[in-house]
Amino acid sequence: MDVIISEPTPSKIQVLPHNQYQTSDSLTPSTVSSSPLDQFHIWFKQVVEDGIVHEPEAISLSTATTSGIPSARMVLFKQLDERGFIFYTNYTSRKSQELESNPYAAMVFYWREVHKSVRVIGKVEKVSREESERYFRTRPKGSQLGAWASRQSQVVKEGEVMERLKKLEKRFVPSGEEGSNIPMPEFWGGWRIIPTEVEFWCGKPSRLHDRVCYRLEEGSTAETPKWKIECLAP
Repeated sequence: MDVIISEPTPSKIQVLPHNQYQTSDSLTPSTVSSSPLDQFHIWFKQVVEDGIVHEPEAISLSTATTSGIPSARMVLFKQLDERGFIFYTNYTSRKSQELESNPYAAMVFYWREVHKSVRVIGKVEKVSREESERYFRTRPKGSQLGAWASRQSQVVKEGEVMERLKKLEKRFVPSGEEGSNIPMPEFWGGWRIIPTEVEFWCGKPSRLHDRVCYRLEEGSTAETPKWKIECLAP
C-alpha cells in the first residue's frame, strides 16, 4: 500500500490501492454454527491457538449519548459466556456514563493477520459484583492499583496519576508485600454486551468478501435466542 501526503502542508492524504485480502475459509450460512456465540468461540480459539494475531482480544467499542452522538475507543474483550461479550472498565468513565444513559453498544474485532473480522451489536448490562471481583483478582497488582489510581476520562494535571499511584502503593502494598490483598474499587467492574446482531467477515480478493450475519428473531430472548442467518453482499 502506498500513501501520499501533500507538502508542505499535510492537509491532504491519498491512500492508493490496498493489498488484496485472501482467506481459505468458506463463510456461508451452511458452514457456520447455529449460534453466533458458538461460532465466535470457534474463530477466537483458532486465532489464539495459531498465535499469529497480535492481541486478538482488542476491540473497537462504540457507545453513544442519548442524543445520538457516538464515541469509539479500543478496549480489551475479557470473557465470553452464555449471554454475551464482557469487558471491564471504570464505571465513571465516558463509555460507562454513555452506557448508563443509552444501554446499547457496538464492538468490532479485526484480525488483520488472518483477514477476519467480527462485528457485534447489542444491549448492555453490568455483570455482577461477584463476577467482577473474580476477574479483578486475576489482574496483576499493577493493574489492580491502576484501577484505583485512574479517574478515567477526567482531566488531570501532569504527574497527578503517578502521584496518586504512589500513595495507593503505600496504602495497599506496604513494604512491597507481594501477598497484599487489593480490594476492587466500587466504581470499577464489567459490562456485558448481549448481542442482537453478529456479523462474521472473511476478506477475499477483489473486495468480494464473505459476510454472514446473525440477527435475533423478533420475540426471541437472550435466554432462548433464535437466530436468522443470512449472507450479506460484500
